[in-house]
Formats: sequence, C-alpha cells, structure tokens
Amino acid sequence: MAGPGGATQSSLGLRARMCMIARIEEGRAMKAAMIVMAAVLGMAAPASAQDVPAAIFTDPPHDAAHPARMEVLHIPSGGVAINGLAYVAAGAGPHPVVLLCHGLPGNEKNLDLAQAMRRAGWTVITFNYRGSWGSPGSYRFANDLADADAVLAWIRTPANAVALGLDTKRMVMMGHSLGGWTTALTAAHDKGLIGAALISPGNIGLIGKLPRAVAIKAFGDNGMEALADTSPTIMADEAIAHADAYDFVKAGPKLTATPLLVLTSDDGLAAPADALVAGARAAGNARVTSVHVATDHGWSDRRIRLESEIIRWLAGLAS
Repeated sequence: MAGPGGATQSSLGLRARMCMIARIEEGRAMKAAMIVMAAVLGMAAPASAQDVPAAIFTDPPHDAAHPARMEVLHIPSGGVAINGLAYVAAGAGPHPVVLLCHGLPGNEKNLDLAQAMRRAGWTVITFNYRGSWGSPGSYRFANDLADADAVLAWIRTPANAVALGLDTKRMVMMGHSLGGWTTALTAAHDKGLIGAALISPGNIGLIGKLPRAVAIKAFGDNGMEALADTSPTIMADEAIAHADAYDFVKAGPKLTATPLLVLTSDDGLAAPADALVAGARAAGNARVTSVHVATDHGWSDRRIRLESEIIRWLAGLAS
C-alpha cells in the first residue's frame, strides 16, 4: 500500500529504522570523541587546575587516637570571655596554627577556608571580637586589636597549647577585610608569627580620613545588628580620632621579616593593600607575595582559588 509520497509503509519504516541506527552510531562516535578530547585536555590542563591542593577535595586519613575535632573556646580579653572555636587537625601533633580573623561585622567567616586548612594539617582558631556575634563587651576597633593580642597570648599559654596540640613556634595570623586590618597591625609588633595573610583587607585608618558624614555612611551599610553597644557614628568617630594609628599602610615598613601573603580583589580596596606591600618590600622584606583576583570582596565565586592560594602559601612556610 503506497503512502502519500508514493513510498510504501514498509519502506518508510525501514528508512526510519536506518535513520535511528545512524543517529545511535553518530552518538557513539561523538561520545568516543568526547572521551578522547577530555583525555587530551586533561593532559594539557592549565597549571591552575592541576595545582589545586589535595586538601581542598580530599579528607585526611582517619586517626582513631587523634581524630579531627572542634572545640568551643572562651578566651579572656578585656575583663570578659570572648567566643572562639578551634578546628583541631587530625593526628598526634603538635600542629601548626592559623589564627583566622573575621571582618566587619563578619558575615563571611571563611569557615570553608578553615576546614580546608585543617585538612592540610593546620589547626585553625577563630574568634568573635568583643561585642560581636555573642561575645560580651562593647564593639570597638581598639578592642579588635586587643582581642587579637589576647587570643595569641591564650594560644601560647602552655596548658592551652598542650590541650589542643598546638605548635606555638609555627603560628600564622590571617584575616579577611577588617580581619586583614587586624592582622596587619598585629603582625607589625608580634614577631613570633611565621607568616601573615591578608584577604581583601579594609583600611580603617583611611575611612577615618574621610569627611565625617562619609565615614558614618561607610560604617552604616554592613549589617551592624551583629555588633553590640556601637553605631556607625561611634565607629566613624573612633576611626577619625585614630586615623593615623589605624592606617595599615604605616605598618608596611615594620613588616620587615614576616612572610606576607596579600590577596586583593575587585572591591576598590586594592590600592592601600598594594601600598602596604610596597612598604614591606622597601623595608627589605623579600618574602612578600601579592595576588590580585577578579572577584568580589567576599571572593564569592573564587572560593577554590582562595583556598588554593592560601594552602600553597602555607605549605611554603612549613617547608
């Protein structure tokens, strides 16, 4: 029986089956080609892809006697006990230590980074400044700096170091945004650190050099409800009163020997960080690494890159 085009139904069915077989074979060939191409591309992958540290995607071997764990901390500072956490690395230790400082107010606490550093064998200590995220006391920039000193002193107390398996001879301080500011000013006077890392650091001193109304506005847009007994006006007036002392660029010449990692992003804050780097290098510091990445202030779409840069840098310090 002929169809509309003059072909029989049987011939149409045969043609359809042949077309289907052809598509299947074409699909198989394409799949095979993709496998070959993937293999070729894998061999020629860029160094940035090949160099992702294993700690970012591989858990350490389980150590039943000394498992990785988390400890809640209460650290004395300014007459109160501020909140902290210890991400203790697996293994007998003692482990090198990273003190990780959050920003203002600290919405991005970089705990993915803390976990990656722990997998790389570092015990990571985080804390909340006085008056922030449930830590008692009033939030002030001066307290941020005093709290960082207090936490470092607490870590170095022999009983605490033994309890957490900390190697206090191998301590690094690291901070994001305001935490980078805290890190820079602390590392300028604490010579017991083996390294300091700044992630998109914010310079409180430069905000203090802005007109008062502009400075108040700068401190008013960051979700300050996580901070106690403060306001944008209080923060602006403190920054203005201590603008020179709070300018981390002035810390550069004091960072003569501490290995530095300075990571900047497309957030408008890179210039002061670059000036700090220039000051440290001019003062004779030959171990300064500066990296700029096209991402936002929180490194929202470059978390793997952030972790990779930091873990590779930490590995260089340990060697």
